[in-house]
Amino acid sequence: MATITNHMPTAELQALDAAHHLHPFSANNALGEEGTRVITRARGVWLNDSEGEEILDAMAGLWCVNIGYGRDELAEVAARQMRELPYYNTFFKTTHVPAIALAQKLAELAPGDLNHVFFAGGGSEANDTNIRMVRTYWQNKGQPEKTVIISRKNAYHGSTVASSALGGMAGMHAQSGLIPDVHHINQPNWWAEGGDMDPEEFGLARARELEEAILELGENRVAAFIAEPVQGAGGVIVAPDSYWPEIQRICDKYDILLIADEVICGFGRTGNWFGTQTMGIRPHIMTIAKGLSSGYAPIGGSIVCDEVAHVIGKDEFNHGYTYSGHPVAAAVALENLRILEEENILDHVRNVAAPYLKEKWEALTDHPLVGEAKIVGMMASIALTPNKASRAKFASEPGTIGYICRERCFANNLIMRHVGDRMIISPPLVITPAEIDEMFVRIRKSLDEAQAEIEKQGLMKSAA
Repeated sequence: MATITNHMPTAELQALDAAHHLHPFSANNALGEEGTRVITRARGVWLNDSEGEEILDAMAGLWCVNIGYGRDELAEVAARQMRELPYYNTFFKTTHVPAIALAQKLAELAPGDLNHVFFAGGGSEANDTNIRMVRTYWQNKGQPEKTVIISRKNAYHGSTVASSALGGMAGMHAQSGLIPDVHHINQPNWWAEGGDMDPEEFGLARARELEEAILELGENRVAAFIAEPVQGAGGVIVAPDSYWPEIQRICDKYDILLIADEVICGFGRTGNWFGTQTMGIRPHIMTIAKGLSSGYAPIGGSIVCDEVAHVIGKDEFNHGYTYSGHPVAAAVALENLRILEEENILDHVRNVAAPYLKEKWEALTDHPLVGEAKIVGMMASIALTPNKASRAKFASEPGTIGYICRERCFANNLIMRHVGDRMIISPPLVITPAEIDEMFVRIRKSLDEAQAEIEKQGLMKSAA
């Protein structure tokens, strides 16, 4: 059997990686020349690389490892399920126990009448499902002209062509284009776009863009509005308090479906099971993935309310994936939910980790580089600025300063991402106060080093 091990020299692993592995969201030619960092093992909030370095993962992988790394229970459940039923589909009038049990558990955890689950392989697939689902819903209601889905600029709803079109990332649109009947309104990012308005006034104005779009496009054509309770990959953008109540009012007034993309916010990230509970909204559909299995197995889905499930169930729903409700992934997800529940991890978030993280995070505004500091539960961002008073952008190309800061974080064995010139974190929910203290030692060191480098390069200048 041809195998490679974690113990090969780093340079050999990097060479193999460069020769054969195309990385997501990367310029692979340059990455191959630079060389990747090879991660070999992990436990709790800590990663180890092939050079023996210990790295604090303040991003929980890609926002997903909610229960932390190295939980043997999930490996044992996966092995047991692989021996018993490694695969079967849920097409052709069949089902299996892990899919049944997981769907029932999700219906129990989800708020309101969100009692039905359509499984997918991840969040991108689930949002593809949502496009077809909402259009099928209105077709079956006798309103086939209701096909338009409204989303937001700088939203992230996945990486397939359809889900990236649903999202609002301009760079992704530039490479794959859009699909018909998706419309984008502006995001509720007060720091970058609020101008002279106070946050609450701005929040109302941005929410009312939804109503303006409905009236412009035609109430008879708009099928749904989709949004993340907190924008994740867009930079952990937390809407002003006035925003979500107005969005809910508009969705109710015009009878359009509300889709909450809970891929990042779900399963404890905001301090509740779902971000919709934190924001006080009532979605018809919730997109789930990531924390559903804490990243231990690829799985996603759409949790659907009684009304939508009933209407689409009147006829054949021509949609599905080979791995919808995969038995191993479903069993792993079920065990992950058991751990979250039985170990009271949400209580740890609400009563220990999130309050302590919030105190330390908001104190970062005393750093010369940091303007705004935003946090909801266990996801947070800081805006880097050359002038706090004016909320100025840097004169350099957007993302230049954030990248410098990110590179210092990586050099200091801290995984902290940049989105443009914002820095973001989303650590495992199980992080302890002592680990939060260590994280902030590394954050402040990285900010200091970034500031020194920015000043050295003459980049501490405001945009005109």
